[in-house]
Formats: sequence, structure tokens, C-alpha cells
Amino acid sequence: MKEPRNSQKGDLARLLRFLGNASGTHRSADRPDRVLVEVGSRSQIFSRALIDLAMTDGLVRSDETGLVATAEARTFLRRWMATREEAFLDQHRQSEQRTLSDDGESLHVTVNLAESPLAQLARLKNKAGTPWFDPDAIRAGERLARDFQFAGLQPKMTMTYAPRLAGRPPAGQRMASPLSDDIVAARIRVNGAVEAMGPDLAGVALDICCFEKGLETVERERQWPARSAKLMLRTALMQLHRHYCPPAKPARRSHTWGGEGYRPDLGNR
Repeated sequence: MKEPRNSQKGDLARLLRFLGNASGTHRSADRPDRVLVEVGSRSQIFSRALIDLAMTDGLVRSDETGLVATAEARTFLRRWMATREEAFLDQHRQSEQRTLSDDGESLHVTVNLAESPLAQLARLKNKAGTPWFDPDAIRAGERLARDFQFAGLQPKMTMTYAPRLAGRPPAGQRMASPLSDDIVAARIRVNGAVEAMGPDLAGVALDICCFEKGLETVERERQWPARSAKLMLRTALMQLHRHYCPPAKPARRSHTWGGEGYRPDLGNR
């Protein structure tokens, strides 16, 4: 069976949505190549070729009541709507193919570069054409965001519909559910990162990396001048990178105590 073109798929979807779950009578319209389809008080004209294509593909059938959409029509509409939604999302995201390693296996995934403010900030350039944010700073911010999310520190924004259980102890006597060691470790890492950046820098880093606020939003909420959040964030992320990857300490010089009459060998100079 020949696959319909995208334009034909849109026309088929229009026909199927017009029919819905009801049956529609059909008769010739003003021209031989057009068909008037009536469903209740509604009527619409479709091409005869489209009706034939829908019947050939098994999307509609004709019986004594008129045109009726088949069960395959619902599957066709779901796929068509999913394709349209994917196309709409592609207009508002910047996709990039990346390869991830998982237990020795390579996984090819599609990453939306516009998903988080950090991904967008990583593409900023200065006047010289070099990245405004050092790649090490971006990686430090992503590491902070991963620990923050894994630690469960993101506030819930949706209502909980879990049923209330009868016989619960009073709120003051409830036992807190134990946290796993990994979650506790992640919270310790977040606290250490906040302390390393300091109170002035940690706030903007948390707002953008963890709460995914934009630079303009941070400046408006904090009443900062324009473009100041970008400078503060770069300073915070570089401080965070030094916290995660501290510079190597210089090697200690060894000292040797010489005995009485010892003279160092200066060599020939």
C-alpha cells in the first residue's frame, strides 16, 4: 500500500475528524470530482479522490448508513496528532545528537539544547567570539543541578492526590521516612557547594542552575542592573568549579640537615 503524502495525511485527518463517531451521508456535489458529506446538521465538501483513498487505506467504509470511520481511523489520527506535536516542538527546541556510554554500550540520544538556561548560556559568545562562560563553569553548574535534583530539593509544584490514610499519628508525632545514603550524600554536596560559593554568589547559581530561572528574571526579582546577573553567575560558577576541582597543591620542598662541616655541591658554574 502506498504511503499517503503529508498533505494527503492532513486532508485524511480532516475527513476523519469531521466524521467522528457518527456516520455521514455522501452524494455528489456541484462537480463530479467532489463529494458533499453531511453529518447531522453539518456538511462539508471533500474531493472524491480523498474519499477513495480513505476507503482504500481502510480508514472509512461505506454501508447503508453512509460513510463510517473504522477502528484504524483512530490509530491514524493518534499518529497524525503525535507527528504534528513533534513538528511543533521542533520549532521551539534546538536538538543535538550525542553519544552516551552505559556499561560499555554506546547510546545515541537526542538532547534539547534549549531545555535549560545553562544550555542556552553555554552558547553565549563575547566580542572576540569565544564562549562567555568557560566550559568548566558550565559543567560545574550542571553538576550542581544534578545533585540538587537527586537530593529532592526541588519544591513540588503539583497537587498530591494520594488518599489520606485513617489512623495517622498527629503531625508532631510522625516519623520522617529515612533517606537513602545517596540522597543524603547529594544534599551534603549541595550544602558544600553553597558554602564554597558564599551567600552572595550561591543565590544566583541556585536560581539559574537549579530553579532554571532566566537571567532577566533573576535581575528583575533581585532588582539588579541589566546584564549584572550574567557577571555574577560567571563568577559563581568559576568559584564552584574550583570547589569541585581544586588546583593541585605545590609540591613541598624537602630539607636536608647537614652535619658539621657539610658543604653543598654547587657543581661547575
